[in-house]
Amino acid sequence: MEYGVTARTLRFYEAKELIFPIRVGQKRQYTHKDRGRLKLILQGKRFGFALEEIRQLLELYNLGDQQYTQFIKTYEKAKERLEIMISQRDELTEAIEDLKKHLELGKKELDKMQKTRMKNNVEIML
Repeated sequence: MEYGVTARTLRFYEAKELIFPIRVGQKRQYTHKDRGRLKLILQGKRFGFALEEIRQLLELYNLGDQQYTQFIKTYEKAKERLEIMISQRDELTEAIEDLKKHLELGKKELDKMQKTRMKNNVEIML
C-alpha cells in the first residue's frame, strides 16, 4: 500500500475491524474503500484519536443518512481534540519557557563556580 504502513500494521487494523480486505488465498486485496478508511485511520491517529474512537466514527458511514451523522460526530470530536491539542501546546510552551529560565540560572551558577575554582587554583599556584 502507498501509505507507508507495514503489513503488520495492516493486519492489526484488520484485527481491530478498521479495514476489511478481501482475502485471496494468503494475500489480501485492499479496496478503494479500505484505502479511504486507512487514510482516515492514519489521519485520526496523527490527530491523537484512539483507535476505538476512529472505529466508532468509521462505523457511522453505514447509517444510510449520506454520512451526515458520521460528519457531525467527526466534526464534534475534531473540535474537542483541537481544544485538547491547543491546551497541551500551551502547557508545553509554558514548560519550555520555564526550563529555559532554569537553564539560564544554572548557567550563571556554573559560571560563578568556575570563576571561584579558577581563582582558588591561581591562589594555590602562588
